[in-house]
Amino acid sequence: MAKIKKGDLVEVISGPKQDRGGYRGKQGRVLEVLTDKNRVIVEGVNYVKKHVRVSQSNRGSKEGGIETHEAPIHVSNVALIDPQTKKPTRVGFRVEEVEKDGVKKTVRVRYAKKSGKDI
Repeated sequence: MAKIKKGDLVEVISGPKQDRGGYRGKQGRVLEVLTDKNRVIVEGVNYVKKHVRVSQSNRGSKEGGIETHEAPIHVSNVALIDPQTKKPTRVGFRVEEVEKDGVKKTVRVRYAKKSGKDI
């Protein structure tokens, strides 16, 4: 079961600090999860420049140049943010029984473990 999902608020916990040009300590929403590569794309983190060849679109306008977008970052380099304390935390799972239309079903539910000073 995935600990980090699309739409979660995460913080980068490794790499150079922001004053040295890195992204450690920066928070952002998860835009996409690449499960086969164990990577996530986080909004506003790990920007790269991509050179795109100039080509014509159907309407005749020219597109191309240098585009900037987010690149994937390894899932071990980010931590989920605890909604109460707004600090990075570990993720746990607990089993709960949910009743829907009179049918009981056992499901695993994610929860934020107690967040300490730092991880």
